[in-house]
Amino acid sequence: MPEVAEGVPRGGLPVLALGSGPPLVVLRGFSTVHANPTGLQRVAEIRSVQGFARSSRVHSVGRAPGLAPGTGMAEIATQHAEALREAFDGPVDVLGTSSGGSVALQLAADHPASVRRLVLVAAGCTLAAGAREAQRRYVDAVAAGRRGAHHLAPFKITSPWAARALPPLMWLLDPLVRPADPSDMVAFARAEDGFDLCGRLADVVAPTLVVGGSRDTVYPPEILRRTAEGVRDGRLVLYPGVGHAGTMTRRRLPADVASFLGRYD
Repeated sequence: MPEVAEGVPRGGLPVLALGSGPPLVVLRGFSTVHANPTGLQRVAEIRSVQGFARSSRVHSVGRAPGLAPGTGMAEIATQHAEALREAFDGPVDVLGTSSGGSVALQLAADHPASVRRLVLVAAGCTLAAGAREAQRRYVDAVAAGRRGAHHLAPFKITSPWAARALPPLMWLLDPLVRPADPSDMVAFARAEDGFDLCGRLADVVAPTLVVGGSRDTVYPPEILRRTAEGVRDGRLVLYPGVGHAGTMTRRRLPADVASFLGRYD
């Protein structure tokens, strides 16, 4: 396990830092709590960014705790912009995965001076309608104290057999993964429910790499392509036969990102 530093900059955004080289700020995907992960989740978090740390000093950033109900994605992006200004002397490379990509895209559009280059991994300018509805059902269930994890099952795999088998299993395991206090997760999910930056893509001036899978149903290829074509300087890498979760674990992903950022390990 690599040496990992832990911190909380302005605004309370939790950060784990590892690796060496130019900075790369990684905005984490959807999470049930707004804190640095512990236990097995911490191990999984470190492994998910370890490939990027071969050529960069990775700062893996979560959302701030205590997110007020009704907070919008623009306000969340502003929190991140303020933290980046405190931590760095100028614009930095930013990579967002899944829901973290929503924050990253809003950040690049609203605060262009904060972002040098932008990478969106399994993320785009809006959620697919089916994924948005499934996330809404999940969040509504959790907010009401009911089991809801099974609503997200179809978006975690691409196998038709697994798509039938996984929901009952996730329903059973729901109490083990449900947060004791879901308020932060619910507030962020509500913000993402209203997120649609497809009409403002031209405001993103940072060179942008969009990476996704051809079988992603959360951010399907048409949304990924629209995002890459809509920003001022965008390019698309599409992994054939890969779904949403598979994009983030693809072995070639760190090399594709390093190449785009001009870093070769």
